[in-house]
Amino acid sequence: MSSSIPSRVNLIDVGPRDGLQNEKTPVPAAVKIELVHRLQQAGLREIEVTSYVSPKWVPQMADNHEVMAGIARQSGVAYSVLTPNLKGFEAAVLDKPHEIVVFGSASEAFSQRNINCSIAESIERFAPVVEAALAVGIRVRGAMSCTVGCPYEGEIAPERVAYLAGLLKGIGVQRVDVADTIGVGTPRKVQRAIEATLQHFGIDEVSGHFHDTYGQALSNTLAALELGVWNYQSSVAGLGGCPYAKGATGNVATEDVVYMLQGMGIETGIDLDKLIDAGAYISEFLGRKPNSRAANALLTKRMG
Repeated sequence: MSSSIPSRVNLIDVGPRDGLQNEKTPVPAAVKIELVHRLQQAGLREIEVTSYVSPKWVPQMADNHEVMAGIARQSGVAYSVLTPNLKGFEAAVLDKPHEIVVFGSASEAFSQRNINCSIAESIERFAPVVEAALAVGIRVRGAMSCTVGCPYEGEIAPERVAYLAGLLKGIGVQRVDVADTIGVGTPRKVQRAIEATLQHFGIDEVSGHFHDTYGQALSNTLAALELGVWNYQSSVAGLGGCPYAKGATGNVATEDVVYMLQGMGIETGIDLDKLIDAGAYISEFLGRKPNSRAANALLTKRMG
């Protein structure tokens, strides 16, 4: 194993928020709370729980206060939430998250289509949110979308990623996610996006967030590991599809990432069996199998 590959990896499970937000079937708060409980029992130390957006746009997250209030918080676990604007932050701060997430796109076309403003304008909107969070001791993470490809622009140059990273750093964002939003990235392209981000953030402040549309998420994770990246977002049971790419399978499954890392001798602190049970729990509620090859293979092996 290369000396640059970290011996330990931290996984941030985004299933309860990013994974469930586009589900058409209403998921009760009690089920979301139980999912969070199962994830932390499996050893996850960072969980993205919910978002504070208008229920008109994301009805699945309308129960954010109920979910946050219902979690039996575990010492050593950080709970993060998405806050798209100052109004969202003011609602979120009542629930005492450890971290808020703001977002920006490396693609101008995506920014215009998604939030009706330029990249620079989106960062200006987030500046007061970041300032307010830091003022009360809440950490801030920036999600950088479309860092290798965009459904409207196609391939994204690393210079655009560096530009976005610099803007986020400039308003006080403490760490960032390099996200392959539509899952078109391949290892070298992902490495170039990460290298561009490292112009503004240290290796400890950068995480990978890969979608598996073309089956490249684990390869891209390995490419990021080779650069020393040790923080990653993933989603239990592979929850979450990408509405911007036809056929996109969404987030890489946490189970698949853990299986690969364990096979490489990399420590995660996660109990794979308990994680698989968490994925089976939410998948059963949604009426389908987990979108994870490792989980389905190991579940089949259990029954066999």
